[in-house]
Amino acid sequence: MSHVDPESLPKPLVARTAPVTVLFVEANIEVARLVEKTLLGAGDGAFRVEWVTSLARALECLAAGDIEVVLAGVNLPDCAGSEAFEKLRLAAPDALVLPLGETGGHGADPAESAIDMNWLPGALDYVIRRKTTEAAWRAADEALFEEKERARVTLGSIGDAVLVTDVQGKVTYLNRVAEELTGWSRSRALGQPLPAVFNITDKATGERAGNPALHAMAENTTVGLAANCVLHRFDGTEAGIEDSAAPVHDRYGEVTGAVIVFRDVNQSLTMTRKMAWLAGHDSLTGLASRALFEERFRQVISLANRHERRAAMLFVDLDNFKQINDALGHGIGDHVLQAVARNLLRGVRETDTVCRHGGDEFVILLADIADPAAAGHAVDKLLALFAAPLPVDGHQVKVAMSIGISMYPDDGDDMYALIEYADAAMYQAKAKGENTSGLFTSSGNGKAAHIS
Repeated sequence: MSHVDPESLPKPLVARTAPVTVLFVEANIEVARLVEKTLLGAGDGAFRVEWVTSLARALECLAAGDIEVVLAGVNLPDCAGSEAFEKLRLAAPDALVLPLGETGGHGADPAESAIDMNWLPGALDYVIRRKTTEAAWRAADEALFEEKERARVTLGSIGDAVLVTDVQGKVTYLNRVAEELTGWSRSRALGQPLPAVFNITDKATGERAGNPALHAMAENTTVGLAANCVLHRFDGTEAGIEDSAAPVHDRYGEVTGAVIVFRDVNQSLTMTRKMAWLAGHDSLTGLASRALFEERFRQVISLANRHERRAAMLFVDLDNFKQINDALGHGIGDHVLQAVARNLLRGVRETDTVCRHGGDEFVILLADIADPAAAGHAVDKLLALFAAPLPVDGHQVKVAMSIGISMYPDDGDDMYALIEYADAAMYQAKAKGENTSGLFTSSGNGKAAHIS
């Protein structure tokens, strides 16, 4: 058998951290040894060769996995020619399956075959590199698709309008909110000049405002839209808008377009007002939130000190709310709480503050009270309002309650302490039956005195 000089063989075209696993299927021992020596002589451990002499044994090896390349001879004892090649290809769909044809077949001179085999390592290396590169491109393409899909879903779900242009200032993308705000459908807007879709004017002068995309690209920086901009929709209606534009860059840092993010000013103001209102009010009943109640308490105490007057803290608990919930359901129970809140507001002055303390409990701050008797009269008025059933969702709901009272400054000047004292008085009143009230007296060792 002729000697093959490894230095004369083509070098691998790509560096690998592990050798290529090659399954060589060939019945001719001389040819098999020649091919094996040729591949192993390629240097740097580029190939790891496993040799089998039959199709059956080859299929067993492929079933075990980890084979990257199959070199198939044409003369096998149990299957020959194209039929063997097809079976190998089906058994190894992820491997590179190459037929060796008649090279080195039965009766060939191994010395002559050595010359023929010189092409094999380089050819395998080239094909493997090509396959690896294609796989890398497919993976990169899949990753790019996933990234684009994430961006598409994100831009489609945010609350702001998003509009993108190319470097010529033509529209290449707009999300659902931008479609709604401009009145332009995506299919109609794509390819249009930005001013046609994003038609904005100065509210004060009525003159066309500058093109924010061109400005952002020219300055290569984020720019804010001019103040008091008006967007003219596709149907001719108008909307005040606000926000900014920024340039888009390619991987080399070159500007390739711009993105504009904008929103309806009126919607922003409405949302701001709504958030401010929710911060100061209970979402179910609309009564004052704890934060607003604390602010009102500070104001009431300041006025009481200035005019040498008193204030009263009422703690209201519904005696039969659990039975109402159990009988009518939580949905109607919520509506009962809303009806109770409206009735409590009817029973107090504008200067007083009603707060839902939690569940079916409420606290009421009565401002500018002369004495405990005046607080008792206010409580009597509230109880009288609940003497008749409340109409709720077609039901006549009888609401019973107990009310405790504490006084400022008689019982202290801390809001939470006054609520606690009123709560204690409420429990004393509840023990005497429904629709009663009690006054906390610090001189009575924290006992509540029944006054109604």
